[in-house]
Amino acid sequence: MSKEILLDVRHLTQQFHLTKKIKVKAVDDVSFQIHKGEIFGLVGESGSGKSTVARCLMNIYQPAQGEIWYKDVNICDKKEFKKHKKMLQTCRQMIFQDSGAALNPRMSIRQIMLEPVKISRRIRDREMLENRLREILKETGLDESILSKKSGELSGGQRRRIDIARALLHRPEILILDEPTTGLDPQTRKTLWNVIENLRKKEKMTVFLTTHYMEEAASADYVVILDSGSIVSEGTPHDLKNQYADDVVALYGVTEEQVQLLGKQYRIIRDGYQIMVRSTKEATELIVAHPELFQDYEVIKGGMDDVFLEVTGKRLGD
Repeated sequence: MSKEILLDVRHLTQQFHLTKKIKVKAVDDVSFQIHKGEIFGLVGESGSGKSTVARCLMNIYQPAQGEIWYKDVNICDKKEFKKHKKMLQTCRQMIFQDSGAALNPRMSIRQIMLEPVKISRRIRDREMLENRLREILKETGLDESILSKKSGELSGGQRRRIDIARALLHRPEILILDEPTTGLDPQTRKTLWNVIENLRKKEKMTVFLTTHYMEEAASADYVVILDSGSIVSEGTPHDLKNQYADDVVALYGVTEEQVQLLGKQYRIIRDGYQIMVRSTKEATELIVAHPELFQDYEVIKGGMDDVFLEVTGKRLGD
């Protein structure tokens, strides 16, 4: 049974004017589909076009060419967008890379949570809104006492959680996260992802993520890799790793002469050897053929960093 297509991006192209005569394509003929309920990852280095795509999905940018269909509405069509504007405002919410830092430091968190958002029909009732506010604060690991604080008093991780809580207040169908954990320490990053994943399941949301952290991409259901505004590869993390990343068999308790008999490329590690294999299938065949050697071993799958390096020739962060 095929999943419902929530967003269908067709031949999206966006360009910006450097001067009156010179244009640069930030996004070049990009097409992909996002299915309902999944985490969709758009991966690339800085300047690859990730944030431009995210802003097109939110109608912040009007694409130079292409279409973006939300269910049966082409949101790039101005007449269609105007006709369905109220529905589109509540079905999508976006968290920007630096939105936490942009919160007004003099406003209370209650004001920040309630002032800028359009109240959807489902929670126009004040009591219902207050209940939802308390519920979403609890889900994001925040105490109600935070509502009286000013945003300038909060840590970076707390401001990020307020971003998430504010975006989820009206139960959006799709949450768009543009580099949501940039600048956060690994522990806070992990905590926030636990919050997002729990809420995704409970709220039955779809998540669109742009990131340059490959461990975040590895948790997505489907990944598109951008390089210089164009798609260079796409697929599930499992398929991408199988296609582009070599596996490694770490073998212990053997001599180097025994490893050499296997006829495979290897390298010496502190307590054993790492044997390079193309796939888990090749590793299995090797183990079955030489059971006397493989008494103590582990198979290590190639990672998404290896995938990115293979398809772009670059390492993220270079």
